[in-house]
Amino acid sequence: MAFGHTVKLMPPAYVKPYVKRQKNDTADAEAICEAVTRPTMRFVPVKGEEQQSVLVLHRTRDLLIRQRTMLINALRAHLAEFGIITRQGRLGVATLVTLIEKGEAELIPTMAREALLAVINQMRDTQKRIGSIERKIQKWHRSNEQSRRLETIPGIGPITASAIAATITDANLFRSGRELAAWIGLVPRQSSSGGKERLGHITKKGDSYIRRLLVVGAHAVLKVARHKEIPTTQWAAALLARKPYKLAAVACANKMARIVWALLTKSETYRAPVCSTTA
Repeated sequence: MAFGHTVKLMPPAYVKPYVKRQKNDTADAEAICEAVTRPTMRFVPVKGEEQQSVLVLHRTRDLLIRQRTMLINALRAHLAEFGIITRQGRLGVATLVTLIEKGEAELIPTMAREALLAVINQMRDTQKRIGSIERKIQKWHRSNEQSRRLETIPGIGPITASAIAATITDANLFRSGRELAAWIGLVPRQSSSGGKERLGHITKKGDSYIRRLLVVGAHAVLKVARHKEIPTTQWAAALLARKPYKLAAVACANKMARIVWALLTKSETYRAPVCSTTA
């Protein structure tokens, strides 16, 4: 691009069908030249250094969260060997940490206690690193107008908004909100033939990180819809009344993805729907 060239990035999966016979450099180059001329070819937008840096923060945070989960599971498993089991969640972990650090000596052998203290220290260090990265993401989120607009959508917070803003550089590449939801993998998998439509589970294509964040945010929306009747959760509450919880969460995440496309293409903020009333 610095030399004046127009750079186009193509997903390898879209180029593979044009490879003839065996794979070699000549066949790959021929397939690339053939694929780039197709009118329906989809290209990957080029990301800037700032967007790539934000995505590195997200990937690092995701990695540290997995490591923290591993440490917590290890702590629970080791104590279970001594018959010590507590409730799930943060309160259960806090109980185990207190028991190891200040508990009675006869419950846990000295050698095991020393090893578990090392696990606890590592867990606390990982938590501090996660907090430091989240503060950096929050700082970038506040400085980015597009990310702040996405935060106005119910179920989307700074983490999800910044991840979407850094990943989707140009929402106009998608023709509709459904196409964006399909890219994320939140639409049913099709196995249609002979004029008969057969729809299965969601495809799970595209960016798994954004899909997971949207589904988690959809769970938060459904949780509010169960206890409060407000315009922003009216649709989710009606869906939850007739569909299973997890299915409703995926459907809500699909709708959130469509709203994301609308806000990005129109450069607007989210407007809550007017609560419908019956005469």
